[in-house]
Amino acid sequence: MPEEKQERSINKDIKWIDWVTDWMDNKIRIPGTNIRFGLDFLIGLVPYVGDIISFGISGLLLMGMARHGASGMLIIKMIANVLLDTIVGSIPIFGDLFDLQYRANWRNLKLFEEFYEEGEHQGSGCWVVMLILVIFTALFFLLIYLMWSVLGEVWNFIIT
Repeated sequence: MPEEKQERSINKDIKWIDWVTDWMDNKIRIPGTNIRFGLDFLIGLVPYVGDIISFGISGLLLMGMARHGASGMLIIKMIANVLLDTIVGSIPIFGDLFDLQYRANWRNLKLFEEFYEEGEHQGSGCWVVMLILVIFTALFFLLIYLMWSVLGEVWNFIIT
């Protein structure tokens, strides 16, 4: 469960990251409980489109943290949080319940604070990023090949 809002020592230039994260993951509390959620949960209730919008907002937060000095290794950990949240969150009903508890943006903010204040999560993640780019490039070309093959078969079926 996220801690109650406390004064953070993060640079004022990146205060917007804290503000957006709060709205996305913790802003709303169910009365009479300690259960908190945010716009990420509400947006995620809209099938597929909501998950894409949440993924985009999480990506913007990640880019903001990267521009303000997050290490390569930290970015990789954050990407893993966002991907897990997006993939599991896209499963109907179960994903929505998962979104209530996981809070990828809040986790990423905590990782960034540890990096920023305590110097944790150092190291280059360049090799992992390169591996991911190679895998995505291969998947992209595989997808194009499969689409070309399927469209060719459909075209042949239509002609004959």
